[in-house]
Amino acid sequence: MTDASTPAVRRPGEPALAALGLAAPAPDPADASPHSFPGGGRWRTEIPSVEGPEALATVLKEAGALDVPVHRVSQGSGVWMLTDAEITEMVGACAEHGVELCLFTGPRGTWDTGAGTRTPSGGAGLRARGHDALAGCVEDAVRAAELGVRCLLVADEGVLWTLHRLRTRGVLPADTTFKVSALIGPVNPASYAVYERLGADSVNVPSDLTLEHLTEIRRVSRAPMDFYLEAPDDLGGYVRMYDVAELIRRGAPIYLKFGLSRAPGLYPYGAHLRDAALDTARERVRRGRLALDLLARLGAGSGMSPLGSRLPGPLNRFPDEPGDPREPHEPGTPHDSHGGN
Repeated sequence: MTDASTPAVRRPGEPALAALGLAAPAPDPADASPHSFPGGGRWRTEIPSVEGPEALATVLKEAGALDVPVHRVSQGSGVWMLTDAEITEMVGACAEHGVELCLFTGPRGTWDTGAGTRTPSGGAGLRARGHDALAGCVEDAVRAAELGVRCLLVADEGVLWTLHRLRTRGVLPADTTFKVSALIGPVNPASYAVYERLGADSVNVPSDLTLEHLTEIRRVSRAPMDFYLEAPDDLGGYVRMYDVAELIRRGAPIYLKFGLSRAPGLYPYGAHLRDAALDTARERVRRGRLALDLLARLGAGSGMSPLGSRLPGPLNRFPDEPGDPREPHEPGTPHDSHGGN
């Protein structure tokens, strides 16, 4: 993982603790992920909760000022909360800066008429309830793709499988990628592998997973992982900043997501939340700068994927139909009609 020109990675506080006889055990090489993004990169960055063109402009400006590399920005309110003109503006701005734009698909169970999500058990959570909600997600996906969006966020296994099948049939562009929401993220290796096989190109896991859990996942799947270094309050508010180097070592290929705790909720976003959206957008970028500075101090700042890279590489998929002998279709492979990285 390192060469003669790369400084050795150290753990936080290591020299001072070692001098007191309190050094941590050496990392177990067997815990390291053997996987990477295409081209060998181990990690990428993501700014979440970028809810419209103005918030995106704020992120891009702040990223330039603080020298924060951004591979992807994601939006949480949904395609249906943006006009065609707003989506087109965001697509253009992201293309200009080499940043991937990811928009959330469709209706979700927490917003519809079902009462189950308000029970102590949480019911079905964000999942799409009924045919109409599934259809709404598909409508969002097709509309977004027609406007140039090539990454879609999903919060339902059935929606994911449906969109993946539409991708294999050419209804959605072959280089479209699907990202699984943190709100349905898997918490064990078997479920993580199932999301990969259903068509996921990156999977957001809850930020309360241990480092050992990440190693367990990497023993069964190479699908890119999304991980909130700082989680929003509704996802637990966990702050894992000092784990960043070990998260990369064990979880690669991984998107480091710069979330924000102690911040107001923004979904579904509208102009009434403008100040909060812009203020938190700036602070998310600043959190990214703090994480990158820490990586540099620990000697773990190498291994970032080139800016502009976005595809996950070959992944394992279920056959499109029961008994279908065809090889699973992968975005960005030679079988695709659309190129890009």
